[in-house]
Amino acid sequence: MARVLPRAGISFPEYTSIDLLDTDLTEIKPMERRVDSIFRVHVPDDEGGFLLAVESQGKPDPDKRNSWTYYLAHMHAKYRLPPILVVLCRDKATAAWAAEPIRIGRRFHTSMLVFPLVLGPGNLSAITDPDEAAEDVPLAVFSAFAHAKDPGLPAILEALAAALAGRDEGSDDWAEYVEIGLGDGPARDLWRQLMATYTPNFPGSGTIVEEAWLAGRAKGEAKGRAEDILHILGTRGIEIPDAVRDRVMDCADLEVLGVWLGRSLFVEE
Repeated sequence: MARVLPRAGISFPEYTSIDLLDTDLTEIKPMERRVDSIFRVHVPDDEGGFLLAVESQGKPDPDKRNSWTYYLAHMHAKYRLPPILVVLCRDKATAAWAAEPIRIGRRFHTSMLVFPLVLGPGNLSAITDPDEAAEDVPLAVFSAFAHAKDPGLPAILEALAAALAGRDEGSDDWAEYVEIGLGDGPARDLWRQLMATYTPNFPGSGTIVEEAWLAGRAKGEAKGRAEDILHILGTRGIEIPDAVRDRVMDCADLEVLGVWLGRSLFVEE
């Protein structure tokens, strides 16, 4: 955010460190509210710093205005620090809506006035050059989110995919983050195609990364169960023909292997 905001024409002070804070703003049991992300920004010569609340907004939602005012008021009361709200939007119409000041009060008096800082296609440029994307991957990711509904999105995603392909570390994390951020639809499908050549190795949130990880885990479980079957048969002194051994080791169906595992305890030659 410290790099993205200035590129969008929004000033950001020099900072010494930034801490990720708990996003749970729940105050009473019947009402649970969670902001997408909260950061505490430490700045020089300022003991407290300030808070940065980041929200992703896909379309106008009148209820969000109530949520945003609640977030800011509660964050200020909880942390005793000034909060700043940043809203990331995917199209110009939503960005224009989100940028409207939120006035709490009546004509004769305004009790609270909220000015969201908005990131969207209007102030974040489209990054379509792989070299530029590689120079600052987080900025390229935000560019993809901000232009998620633009016709030129494929060029942005292709540049980002090329940039990730050249990274030694963190590519899987960014690939999954982009996929989740794009949401369901053609953009996500395109991203999955671009990332299909990657070799993910950890679970995610219903993404291609998670699917690959689950497939690998299932394969590992099947192999382990097959080895258990052969070990039990060998321990019992039962001769195992090569064809049977190959059939057991090649099986990837955990249910079938489970049946065979039970039978291996009692089967006779």
